Amino acid sequence: MNNNTDLHDLGVAQLAAALRAKQVSAVEAAQHFLARAKAHQGLAAYLAIDEDVTLAQARAQDAALATGQAAPLAGLPIAHKDVFVTRDFPTTAASKMLAGYRSPFDATVVARLAQAGCVTLGKLNCDEFAMGASNEKAAIAALGLDAPQPAHNPWNPRHVPGGSSGGSAVAVAARLAPAATGTDTGGSIRQPASFCGVTGIKPTYGRASRYGMIAFASSLDQAGPMARSAEDCALLLSQICGPDPERDATSLDHPAEDFTRGLQGSIAGLRIGVPAEFFSDGLQDDVRTAVEAALKEYEKLGARLVPISLPRTALSVPVYYILAPAEASSNLSRFDGVRYGHRAENYSDLLDMYKKTRAEGFGDEVKRRIMIGTYVLSEGYYDAYYLQAQKIRRMIADDFQAAFQQCDLIAGPVAPSVAPQLGAQTDPVSSYLADIYTLPASLAGLPGMSVPAGFGGAGLPVGLQLIGNYFQEGRLLNAAHQLQLATDHHLRRPEGF
Repeated sequence: MNNNTDLHDLGVAQLAAALRAKQVSAVEAAQHFLARAKAHQGLAAYLAIDEDVTLAQARAQDAALATGQAAPLAGLPIAHKDVFVTRDFPTTAASKMLAGYRSPFDATVVARLAQAGCVTLGKLNCDEFAMGASNEKAAIAALGLDAPQPAHNPWNPRHVPGGSSGGSAVAVAARLAPAATGTDTGGSIRQPASFCGVTGIKPTYGRASRYGMIAFASSLDQAGPMARSAEDCALLLSQICGPDPERDATSLDHPAEDFTRGLQGSIAGLRIGVPAEFFSDGLQDDVRTAVEAALKEYEKLGARLVPISLPRTALSVPVYYILAPAEASSNLSRFDGVRYGHRAENYSDLLDMYKKTRAEGFGDEVKRRIMIGTYVLSEGYYDAYYLQAQKIRRMIADDFQAAFQQCDLIAGPVAPSVAPQLGAQTDPVSSYLADIYTLPASLAGLPGMSVPAGFGGAGLPVGLQLIGNYFQEGRLLNAAHQLQLATDHHLRRPEGF
C-alpha cells in the first residue's frame, strides 16, 4: 500500500486481500500494529508482546505468500485473550497464580488460526480466569503490579471496556489489532463487544474446541472471534470451528463450514423474535432507543418482528451464579502450587502450602466464586441448589426452543446500560445482575453475537444482541452483515485512534 498508516483502517477481509495482492507485506502489517500497541499502552489492552516472535511468524507468512500457496489468512495480525495457552507467549489468565507460565503447546483455537496463516501480536488483558464483567478483576500481579490494571474503554478511558474479554474488545476498537479471540461463559464476548462498539460472536457450545483454553466453567465456556464486522467474524469463525474429538471431549461432531458463503443472502421475510423480558424496566432508555432503531432497520430490510416470551429470563442469573462457580471450584483446584504456577514461599506442611498458595495466588473475585461453588456442591446443599439449578437450566433451554417455533432468530439488548465508569460497580451482586440478557443463551448453549447498533449516553456504544438456534451461526452472521450494509455504526472508531 502507498501509506501504511492506513493499515489499521482495514478490516480482516480487506487486510487479508491486501496481503494476498502483495500491496503490503506481513512484516509491514505486524510492525504497524506493534507500533500502535506500543503507542497506546495506556489502554492496557495487552499483557504480553514479543516483537521477535511476531516478526518471525510474519516473515514465515511472507515466504508462504511469495509461493502463491499461502493459507487463507496468511499474514493477518491477530491477538489472543490471555486464557488461551500459547507456546511462544506467556499465559497468565491475568492472575498471579500463573505468573510467568509458559505452555508447552498451543490451544486448538490458536493453532487453527496459525494454520490459517494468522500472525500473533500478543496476549490480551482479561478478568482473572475470565471471571468478571468489567475487566476490573484483572489481578495482574502476574506483571509485578501491586494492584489490578484494567483495560480502558477507548471511547472514554474513564469507563470499563466490559469483560471478561475486555482487552480483546479494546484492541479491536482502538485499532491495535484487526481482530482478536475471546471467550464467552456468560456473555464475555458479547458484552465487551457491545461496550466497545465492535462485533463479536459466541458459537454453539461445542463448535469451537476448548482444548488449551483455561477452564472457568466447562459446560459454558466457548471461544469466538471479535472483529470490526460480521464479515470479519465469519472469516475467523470459519477457521476456528470444527470437531476436535481427540483433545476435547465436549467438541461436537459437527463439520466446519465457510460462514462467509451465506452473508449476502436476503433477509426479507426473516422472523425476528423480540422477547418482552428483554425490554423491561431495568433497560436504560438510551440503550432501548438504539436497539429499537436497529430493529426498525431490520423491518426496512424486509424482516418481520415477532413478539415472543422467554419467561424464565430472570432465573438465569441465580442459575448461572450457582452452576458457573460450582464448575469453577472444581476446575481451579488444579492450581495448588505443586505442578506449575505460583507457590507460597513460607509454609509448614503440604496443607499449609495449599492454603497459602491459593490465598496469595487468586484474586478476590476468583476466591468468591470458588467459595460459592464449593458451598453449593457440599453435602446437604447439592440437592437444594446445584441440582435445582440444573433443572431450571433445562427449562431455560426449552423456553428458547418454544420461541424458535415462532421466529428464526431472537434480538434484543446485550446489556441494560452502556459501559459504566471504572470503579462504579462496587457491589458484586449488581455486577452479576447486569448479565441478565446474555446469560440465558449461554445456559442453553446457543450461538449469540453482539452487533454495533448505535450510541447511548456520553457517546458510548450500544450493541444489539442476536441469538440463533443451535448451529445457526450462518443465519446470525447473515443478519448482522445485512444490518451493517445498511448502517455504519461498526465503521466508526473512537476519537484519537
